[in-house]
Amino acid sequence: MSGERTCPSCAGRMQSRALERHVGGLIELDLCFDCHAIWFDQYESGQLAPGAVIEIFRLIHENQDKPARPLADRLNCLHCREKLVFTNDMQRSNKISYYRCAQGHGRFTTFVQFLREKNFVRTLSAPEIQELKATVKQVRCSSCGAAVDLSRDAACAHCRSPVAILDAEAVKRALADLDAKSRGRMNPDAARAAEVMVPARIAQAEAKARRFEHRPVGGLPGVLMTTYNEDANILDLVAQGIDALFD
Repeated sequence: MSGERTCPSCAGRMQSRALERHVGGLIELDLCFDCHAIWFDQYESGQLAPGAVIEIFRLIHENQDKPARPLADRLNCLHCREKLVFTNDMQRSNKISYYRCAQGHGRFTTFVQFLREKNFVRTLSAPEIQELKATVKQVRCSSCGAAVDLSRDAACAHCRSPVAILDAEAVKRALADLDAKSRGRMNPDAARAAEVMVPARIAQAEAKARRFEHRPVGGLPGVLMTTYNEDANILDLVAQGIDALFD
């Protein structure tokens, strides 16, 4: 990769991050923190090492306080400048969406859709929404930022995205996978030395998740969440979950 890249949506300068590739070496990703989005060259998302995924998670946390700029009506490929095609897809049981180059050069995806792709964020089921709306009146759409009135809607009335939440179990599985794969790349002596440290790190992550599961919002188990204040304006289920993880 060479030269400065501009965001397919706002045309601002994108920030490059060198992240670990799971087969060795580095991947240079381009991120727009104004639009809360990432450009992946072809196949790059699937080549990220677990540690790289966690690093992107951290970058999202550090930049989530700044509201995302709405995406432009036309998004252009970083390589050929052709219009990107809006695409719906499935990742395991999660519905995801992104903007892809018809020539196969890559795709542009928002932070929330990346978290959905990696199964950190999932859609709430109908019974979970029923439980949630007993105590929560409004939540913030994780895709566009609009308010969702749970007494009336189970999805965003503006962009039709379903109500989503950060899944504590998915986060813990990712952390455990990170430790396991990192040990697999060590030499035998280093791997033996890590056998004591790795379980401790996993236990620490699980303890942190359980700390928030003891006081869930709306009785939802397995969810990373801070205590809900009924006087709060709008609850952001994904953003508060990310904050809880990094506290």
